[in-house]
Amino acid sequence: MTDPLDRIAAALERLAPPPPAVADPRAHPAYVWRCGTLSPARSFAPLPLDMLIGLDRQKAALRANLDRLARRHAAQDVLLWGARGTGKSALVKSAVAAIQAEGGDLALVEVSDLNGLPDLFAVLAPVDRAFALFVDDLGFEVPAEARRLRSMLEGGAEPRPANVRLLVTANRRHLGPRDIAEQESAINPRDSADDHLALADRFGLSLGFHALDQEAYLAIVAAYAASYDLTFEPGEAIGWATRRGSRSGRVAWQYIVDLVGRAGQSL
Repeated sequence: MTDPLDRIAAALERLAPPPPAVADPRAHPAYVWRCGTLSPARSFAPLPLDMLIGLDRQKAALRANLDRLARRHAAQDVLLWGARGTGKSALVKSAVAAIQAEGGDLALVEVSDLNGLPDLFAVLAPVDRAFALFVDDLGFEVPAEARRLRSMLEGGAEPRPANVRLLVTANRRHLGPRDIAEQESAINPRDSADDHLALADRFGLSLGFHALDQEAYLAIVAAYAASYDLTFEPGEAIGWATRRGSRSGRVAWQYIVDLVGRAGQSL
């Protein structure tokens, strides 16, 4: 007689959805690494690089680094840090797309779980292609997470493969836990601070993004508006930013979305 628990387990297995198919790592421009599975991104259509206004230095540095990576030359892991909404994530995606448009054999992989990085490294290491691993809005609740990533970047038993580099965005230059509990409880607070700074030091290229002044904000709004053949009132655009307490590329885009909608158009 079959054990009831075995029958229940068999029934649950039949009801469970099949595991998602693993995507061909050579077939798509962008992927998502989630729950141990590499899946193609549903859509990958970043803004053209020339639409990112006021970021000429950051664009040049990141493009040059990604171009080296695509050519299998020595390249750096990259930390993009600074004020929210200033184009860090947009630049990562647009720069990868620009390299692809020039024929570079480079793919973007968005990573949501740092614990899965070693498994992802194992998947990508034997592939004859370059990969930019995108970790967006990095912040650590547990100090051990920062130490784990630091080890993966450099100095650990299994660092990331030669065809893989990390592109990490964060709101702060010096990465560490979001609270200061660990530093306050440390016997020597300086040792704790140095431990946090050691992670930021692992990134060979660090790009800062800073809050916009009014002139730069309006220049971004004007560029977006021109791409949709729209006119706008500067005072209205400034008021939009004032009500949101921020002048940034993200706020400029949100204003344009509202403007496009009011004009009866779609993006």
